[in-house]
Amino acid sequence: MKAHLCKRIIPCLDVRDGRLTKGIKFENNVDIGDPVETAKKYYEQGADEIVFYDITASHEKRGIMLEVVENVAKNIFIPFCVGGGINSVEDMRAVLLAGAEKVSVNSAAVKNPDLIRQGALAFGSQAIVVGMDVKQVEKSEKIPSGYEIVIHGGRTCCGIDAVEWAKKCEELGAGELCVNSIDADGTKEGYEINLTRMICEAVQIPVIASGGAGRPEHLAEAVTKGKASAALIASIVHYGTYTIKDLKENMKQHNIAVRE
Repeated sequence: MKAHLCKRIIPCLDVRDGRLTKGIKFENNVDIGDPVETAKKYYEQGADEIVFYDITASHEKRGIMLEVVENVAKNIFIPFCVGGGINSVEDMRAVLLAGAEKVSVNSAAVKNPDLIRQGALAFGSQAIVVGMDVKQVEKSEKIPSGYEIVIHGGRTCCGIDAVEWAKKCEELGAGELCVNSIDADGTKEGYEINLTRMICEAVQIPVIASGGAGRPEHLAEAVTKGKASAALIASIVHYGTYTIKDLKENMKQHNIAVRE
């Protein structure tokens, strides 16, 4: 099976003050360990990539912690994406030089969409991931899909339709989208399949489903019914409920191609 047809499993490490943390629907975060050790463990278990978010950097208006990025990069040998507090091409360059393969922009891209274009021109589309935090709302003229973009870690509603924003990100040169449902985040009740599918059908670039994985079947659902290229995971592995190997075995049982 060609590697690009394989569905990816991507653990997400939310970091706050240099520690790994996890919340539910973006609230009540608790400390669950060391991000460097955890990244190494997931790499050894067979993760396809790892995503690292400095979750309070944009809200606290400060830069990303490059020291943690460097330490993670020294310990893992798979693609590694970093987000949170990236506001300029210089920030992107610093993160990539610290050892990441990709950067993820979210709040900063909504405020300054040209940042996506600038990043793609400087480093190539493959290095630019746009993170989308999305909340379900009443359908309206402004939000025809019923899904709205929210920034600042779930704090600020933008009045931007999620599907329209996804298309715009692709036009500006994003290489990948990570679509996170705030409503599903940390609930362990499954991904927001309708949202994921709508975005996947609207763009040609890979889409990562994020928010809500609680059982192995949820990942299979995200990449089949939801049409995602990859599934982002957190709680399901952070608390030792399943290993990445368990999740890949389950994907295989559903006849979904995964990397060994």
